Amino acid sequence: MAFEEIEVKFYVRALPPIAERLQRLGAVLARPRAHEVNLRFDLPDGSLSRADRVLRLRTTTGEPPRLTYKGPGETRRGVRVRQEIEFGVENEAAARALLEALGFQVIVLYEKYRAIYEFGGREVMLDELPFGAFVEIEGPDADSIRQTAEALGLAWDKRIPSSYLSLFQKARQNRGLKFRDLTFANFDHLVIEPADLEVSPAD
Repeated sequence: MAFEEIEVKFYVRALPPIAERLQRLGAVLARPRAHEVNLRFDLPDGSLSRADRVLRLRTTTGEPPRLTYKGPGETRRGVRVRQEIEFGVENEAAARALLEALGFQVIVLYEKYRAIYEFGGREVMLDELPFGAFVEIEGPDADSIRQTAEALGLAWDKRIPSSYLSLFQKARQNRGLKFRDLTFANFDHLVIEPADLEVSPAD
């Protein structure tokens, strides 16, 4: 399925208060908290990343794997907009083998825990990354996304246009991290501060 992804994310100090606000507002828990593992692919020359394009294979506990392409992003009225094409695949190993046979290679593995709420035609994702907690909001336009953020008590001027992997690169640079993959095991004994990610809490 192809569509235009319109989203914004926020760094927060804690997710439970956000979940409580969603429930008070009547949001519906569309998917309980689940573990995700993402494989990001690129060609050996890195041309996809340089062009701000994404090729990803994601596995989520209890769900079929999904293959995703995202086109170059742009910022419109404070939210990130990009083309997205996504569909389910039956076999993760076969999908990976196909991509590798076409010359693509895994450049990074990253994982997170995500719960998804539906709220007034928008999706609110509560994400636990190895380096912190985030709220991601997707909707049909910037105005509805901003209204949702304000209803959740999130400061609009603290929104983050960067991807999780871009934040990871900032943490690597600011903390001198040498590992490639964004995994909970790699961050097990690290304390990552907002300054390491160059963000500020929105809650």
